[in-house]
Amino acid sequence: MNQWLKYAVTPSVMQRSVRVSLIVGTLIGAINYGDKILGGTMQSSEWIKAIVTFAVPYIVSTYAAISTILHMERQKPPA
Repeated sequence: MNQWLKYAVTPSVMQRSVRVSLIVGTLIGAINYGDKILGGTMQSSEWIKAIVTFAVPYIVSTYAAISTILHMERQKPPA
């Protein structure tokens, strides 16, 4: 778990995850809430859900990056 957290807070992983989150979260938010945002009919509970929509791609991207890093480390021949 410590190794996961160490990699999760590295700048390269965080930057990639933020980019993915912004792109994917915006697309999902636009699909799910675009009409309400443009129409001005969003409720406060829907704003919370729309914001949380960005967390899912961030978590998935972070998980994928860390899994790849750990897999590559296991594949390295012993020194």
